[in-house]
Amino acid sequence: MDSKTLENEEITEDLKNPNYYINRELSTIEFNRRVLMESLNIDHPLLERVKFNAIFSNNMDEFFMVRVSGIRQQVMLGIPESPPDGLTPREQLVSIHRSVDELNTLQMHNWRANLEPSLKKNGIHLLKYEDLKSKQQKNVSRYFEQQLFPVLTPLAFDPGHPFPHISNLSLNLAVVVRDPNEGDRHFARIKVPDTLPRLVPLNPLDPDELIQPKVQKFVWLEDVIIANLDRLFPGMEIEEAHPFRVTRNTDIELQEDEADDLLATMEENLRKRPFGFVVRLEVASSCPDRIRDILMANLETTQLDIYTIDGPLGMGSLFQLMNIDRPELKDPPLYPAIPGPFRTGDNMFRVISRQEVLLHHPYDSFAPVINFIEEAAIDRDVLAIKQTLYRVDSNSPILEALMRARQNGKQVTVLVELKARFDEESNIEWARALENAGVHVVYGLIGLKTHAKITLVVRREREGLKRYVHLSTGNYNTATARIYTDLGFMTTDNDICSDISELFNVLTGYSNQSEYRKLLVAPKSARSQMLDMIEAETELGEKGNMVFKLNHLVDAKIIQALYRASIKGVKIELMIRGICCLRPGLPGVSENIVVRSYIGRFLEHTRIFYFGNNGKPKLYAGSADLMPRNLDRRIETIFPIQNETLQKEIVENILDVYRKDTAKSYVLKPGGQYVPIAQEIPAEDELFNAQKWYLNERKTYIQSVGLG
Repeated sequence: MDSKTLENEEITEDLKNPNYYINRELSTIEFNRRVLMESLNIDHPLLERVKFNAIFSNNMDEFFMVRVSGIRQQVMLGIPESPPDGLTPREQLVSIHRSVDELNTLQMHNWRANLEPSLKKNGIHLLKYEDLKSKQQKNVSRYFEQQLFPVLTPLAFDPGHPFPHISNLSLNLAVVVRDPNEGDRHFARIKVPDTLPRLVPLNPLDPDELIQPKVQKFVWLEDVIIANLDRLFPGMEIEEAHPFRVTRNTDIELQEDEADDLLATMEENLRKRPFGFVVRLEVASSCPDRIRDILMANLETTQLDIYTIDGPLGMGSLFQLMNIDRPELKDPPLYPAIPGPFRTGDNMFRVISRQEVLLHHPYDSFAPVINFIEEAAIDRDVLAIKQTLYRVDSNSPILEALMRARQNGKQVTVLVELKARFDEESNIEWARALENAGVHVVYGLIGLKTHAKITLVVRREREGLKRYVHLSTGNYNTATARIYTDLGFMTTDNDICSDISELFNVLTGYSNQSEYRKLLVAPKSARSQMLDMIEAETELGEKGNMVFKLNHLVDAKIIQALYRASIKGVKIELMIRGICCLRPGLPGVSENIVVRSYIGRFLEHTRIFYFGNNGKPKLYAGSADLMPRNLDRRIETIFPIQNETLQKEIVENILDVYRKDTAKSYVLKPGGQYVPIAQEIPAEDELFNAQKWYLNERKTYIQSVGLG
């Protein structure tokens, strides 16, 4: 062993100090804190602030269903395993409860003090039942009789009636009634139906009217039920009713190696999902201890699972307000641009043959991606189409094109990832539809999710067969392509096309291939190649520099490599939207590392890896974050951008633009806190908003450099 290797091993051992790492779960909570803070930001239109409030609630639902449930299982099974930061599972649950309690308080204060009064000021009223006028109460009672009463089922709990099953994310009422004849009190549960609007409109839109009234009034569905409980318990005295909400473990465990039919196994597991153990019990602040005790005992929860909410439960329901036709209270419409290469009128194959094309969604339209597959479906010279699908929208033009391609005699192969979390049912439906159309459908490799976003088209041309490839950091989903920032890349590069052909052989057949010409492919080689490139920058010392733009950074080996690079003087900039377990700014360890997070109108989803390489930059983009799940348990592709013009476009008009942002960026401090950069800018200075720059300036930029 040479001295250099020994030195690196000694440094690596030192860098395993738990104080050098931020806990993954607490970093997730901090990300959601930044999301919640956007609901307080008056720079957003009012309904967009309400939307951020709802996004926060939905994010926390998923956090408990997946992440907290995993830690709970560790505690229940007595597994003492701790992450690099050293917190035990029990310590993590305690810290999570403390942090989430704080955020719940902040959310409800913001709702009562800011959002609800602002909505009222703008003619959108969310009323309590007792605030309704007599005529309105009569109308609500009529709604209850016609729409609610037939679907409600009060379930008693007593020696003759077992405690009812409480489904995941369901809103419920714990009701106490008293028999006036015998004086006995009884407990019952009523599920608030999720098939009806949570916010009941008091002035529904007249079908003959084309414009909604400016003043919109709503009452919460649970308040309507509580006000009419006498109809559900005739002859009984209604003593009290308290909302509560349950979150269950939904992380599906598949024994794939024992499954004869993965599709059937997934369907069976989805049927089991509503019956996972309880990981969170939310109760209204009015709920007395005796009711909490009944719920806790029968739902088998502990104090660490209980969250008291001083306001409406399940505020993801506020998404309903986005249906109100008040454009002045929303972001202006997005008008994506068609990039210059596609404005010539030539077909997709001529365009991509002439030049590699970079798409920056949502500012660049997703239409070229759809057109690429639609043209392939009808082009008489196209012989085959191969594609991976992870998350697909409900009315996907891409899947329609793939089925049409099969009808036109093309060989079509699609890998549908059945294990895409919370999209499993949709993907199963699409898989069956594709199979019924004659498409070859495969479900990936045992034990691995296929997260790579790739399309391969094989076309017969004068010179022989030619391959066309589309690679992306995001999904083939027209809905998310309008709200996520992603990169798409179209090329005929022979090495990349050969890599993709061979990767599809891995996905659809039997292959142990681990080396590729230009692609970094997980789980075989992506981490080792990434570490090699980091090490090459490390050897450059103070001449080295790296810029990564990611969703998440969790992988301990990557973090240690970045620490070693920082110790050697390499300048490292990390733009990480969500989870970051690296602790920047530690003297002698990470003082050359800066971590920023950007939260804005669009969800930052692009993964970019820039290596200075001593003046000859290497630049990659891809589907993978630097997390163990991406590098060890998923099929991922990270692809090179070698064209100098496209490299310049990414560096100057993505990385440099986000570097300049002062309006929506946060900087991560050594203690794990995120501080808005705006707080460090003099009050008289104008703040720069990267996403707003794209919306206002990108079209002009494209034309000025001759791309449009």
